Amino acid sequence: MGNDHVTRFAPSPTGPLHLGHAFSALTVWERARIAGGTALLRIEDIDRQRATRDWEALIFEDLWWLGLSWPEPVLRQSDRLAAYGAALRALAGRGVLYPCACSRGDIRAALSAPQEGAPLSGPDGPVYPGTCRGRSMAEAGPGDAIRLDMGRAVRLAGEVSFIENGPLRQGLHVACDDFLIDEVGDVVLARRGMGTSYHLSVVVDDAFQKVSEVVRGVDLLEATPIHRILQ
Repeated sequence: MGNDHVTRFAPSPTGPLHLGHAFSALTVWERARIAGGTALLRIEDIDRQRATRDWEALIFEDLWWLGLSWPEPVLRQSDRLAAYGAALRALAGRGVLYPCACSRGDIRAALSAPQEGAPLSGPDGPVYPGTCRGRSMAEAGPGDAIRLDMGRAVRLAGEVSFIENGPLRQGLHVACDDFLIDEVGDVVLARRGMGTSYHLSVVVDDAFQKVSEVVRGVDLLEATPIHRILQ
């Protein structure tokens, strides 16, 4: 590792930081210090209904109290909607997106039917049953979510892998196609009224900011293959 080592702490300003956030932030800055690299602060405020500048200001205050500093200006995801739109258009051009009109109730009803061998929940919540998978992007309406066709995506991406350096499950992880299709499924990349999603925006912004290492909790370990396939 060297000066090209870049990592980031990316909280959402939807409430106060807790001890887990503090531990994560301190770990990010320590990893950067050891590597002689850079720790970035990014504000993930795509949830415009819950995110506020007051909570953001409190995040800054708490991080300063911890003795942390970061390069300015701070990237805010609310300023990056055009970049997320461009990423969606690029993915649509590769034929791996489709519009979805299903409500959460529709999905629950579909999953309640007997489906031998079909998982009920994955890293992104209930595994989508594919009800709208046959729709084309030309049919997308303003009320639709946009989903990743995981089956098509894995055929384009090839091997999906990442290296885990933390204290748990260290080493090379390879996500097999069956796992991605059956146990992760067609995740949402753009939510209604938001124009993006956590999965899409974090991948686009990590690439834009040249992030070379991601520090995250074990609760997000299973989301990592989603981000790798989008990369």
